[in-house]
Amino acid sequence: MYKVFSLVLMAAMAVAGNVKQQAAAAEKRPIEPLQPLKVSPNGRYFMTADGKPFFWLADTDWLLFSKLKREEAIKLLDDRQQKGFNVVQVMLLHTAKVVNVYGDTAVRKGNVSKPITTPGDNPDDAAQYDYWDHVDFVVKAAAERGIYVAMVPVWGSVVKEGHVSPAQAKQYAAFLADRYKSQTNVIWMNGGDIKGTDSIAVWKTIGRTLHEKDPGHLITFHPRGRTTSSIWFHNEPWMQFNVFQSGHRRYNQDTSKGDLHFGEDNWKYVAMDYVKKPAKPTFDAEPSYEEIPQGLHDSLEKRWSAADVRRYGYWSVFAGACGYTYGDNAVMQMHRPGDKDHNYGVFNNWYDAIAAPGSGQMQYLKDLMLSRSSYFDRVPDQSLVAGTVGVKYNRILATRGNNYALFYTCNGRNFSVKMDKLTGKTIKASWFSPRDGKYTEIGSFENKGVHEFDAPGDTKEGNDWVLVLDF
Repeated sequence: MYKVFSLVLMAAMAVAGNVKQQAAAAEKRPIEPLQPLKVSPNGRYFMTADGKPFFWLADTDWLLFSKLKREEAIKLLDDRQQKGFNVVQVMLLHTAKVVNVYGDTAVRKGNVSKPITTPGDNPDDAAQYDYWDHVDFVVKAAAERGIYVAMVPVWGSVVKEGHVSPAQAKQYAAFLADRYKSQTNVIWMNGGDIKGTDSIAVWKTIGRTLHEKDPGHLITFHPRGRTTSSIWFHNEPWMQFNVFQSGHRRYNQDTSKGDLHFGEDNWKYVAMDYVKKPAKPTFDAEPSYEEIPQGLHDSLEKRWSAADVRRYGYWSVFAGACGYTYGDNAVMQMHRPGDKDHNYGVFNNWYDAIAAPGSGQMQYLKDLMLSRSSYFDRVPDQSLVAGTVGVKYNRILATRGNNYALFYTCNGRNFSVKMDKLTGKTIKASWFSPRDGKYTEIGSFENKGVHEFDAPGDTKEGNDWVLVLDF
């Protein structure tokens, strides 16, 4: 009996071992080589080279190139791949004299037109491995994991402080175009937390040079908080899609003069870009970061939570955005113990912060948007909401495709839908949870009149739901 039991146990262990080996092998299977992204024919969305829908889901990793070692970069990229991110947003030059974790300087004496490169790229030989070799390593490692790299050539403050002339910008952009035009997972994100009117000649030079010498890669402009790139560059030939930075201020903190006073209503930036001609994709490339103080500068303020970053995501996407960028306070600055250049009251380390709950919940937004057919035909449609659509946290955002409609409530309040505005005789309804990506079936309804829907749970902050109507 014991012998038989032992044989059975050994067989079971062998099967379990094979399952583990197969799972490990599956994880190591090479991802299909990435090709440069394109804009869909209707100008609203991104698509792959073979015409498949691409929903931009980015992680904000601004200091990845300068602060992480190779093995740390792999740790971060593996985690983000697992969580469904398909883009990382990264700075090439955070300062004019940036030095990476290996002690390599990017450019000579702060002159961006003079990148420091060395012959060879052997990581075990310091004389052959330079700042740009490390960038190359990270970009290729991202490609191997199905991740695009949206690279900011030089951060806005560097230019605003007078360290970059148009002539230097042209030489530097030409260097970047030549070095990365054959790397298929690169996207150019000109600017960097700055208004287009600050040194506009430099930004136009960078954009124009990159576009002329590297026409195969998409280009945009990352603007200052509470502004959108379309304000200055929508009609520039190199500007292929718009992004906005909704900023990190709550409603009563948005008091600055001269900016768009939208407060937390980031969907208003989408609405602003959506009506511009020609149509171009747009999305929130910097909403409020998880775990960062509201308003940024007072570490005693309440911190933005997972519920907040979900709200920003669903609000903007349902308003017509082609994707969304998530950010975490510690991760965006790659904070670690002993850092002297920490900002915004950061209290934890990047390798712990990658587990922040919001980062794991963003994939459900991407999965939802890609789960329905006619992806490229989706439009925002507030007319589907019966009665008031609500303001601030009571706002209901609605979007629809050819055979579905989606409605987002950030607090689970009741709302009504004009069913007869939808096609088909019968509507199948369900609730989708942005917190875990699970569906709860409601039932089927005759397609007529107005129907009120009551989201599960009480009306309260963080009890967000998506009403899904299929027809």
